[in-house]
Amino acid sequence: MESFFPELHPNPGWYASESKNNLSNLHDDFAENIGRHCILELYDCDKAKLNDEDFIRVTITSSAKIAGATLINLVTHGFNPQGVTGLALLAESHISIHTWPEIGYAAIDVFTCGDHTMPEKACKLLAKDFEAKNFSFKNIDREIPMGINMLHRDP
Repeated sequence: MESFFPELHPNPGWYASESKNNLSNLHDDFAENIGRHCILELYDCDKAKLNDEDFIRVTITSSAKIAGATLINLVTHGFNPQGVTGLALLAESHISIHTWPEIGYAAIDVFTCGDHTMPEKACKLLAKDFEAKNFSFKNIDREIPMGINMLHRDP
C-alpha cells in the first residue's frame, strides 16, 4: 500500500476563476473548487475492528485530526448482530463509515471544504487502521459552476 494516494500534497491547489454571465456553460466552466470528496472502499479488513464501535469512534476522531479538520460532533451506532455506522460532523463537512464485518468491508466518505484540509490523509489512516488488504479510492473535486454565482436566490 505504499503507493496509496500519490497525488497527496500539502497544498490542495484551490483556485478561483472569473465569473461568467452565461448559464449555457453552467456545467462546463467552474468558478471555484470548494472542497474534495474522497470515496474509499476497504476490503479484507480486520473483522473485529469493523464491528467495534469504540474503535470506530477513535479512528474517525483520529482521521479528522490528521486531515486538519475540526470535529463538531460524532455519532455511532452498532447494529445487531453486526456492523457499525459512524458519522463525524466536521466544521468542514463530514466523515462517514459504514461497516459489514461479515464480509470484511467498509464504505467510507470523507468530504472536506476549504484549502486547509487534506482528506486523503484521513483515508490513508483509515485504510491502515482497519488493516485493509485491498481498497478502492476516488477523489472528487467539488466545484461550483460559474453560472451559479449569477443566479438570483431569495432567502
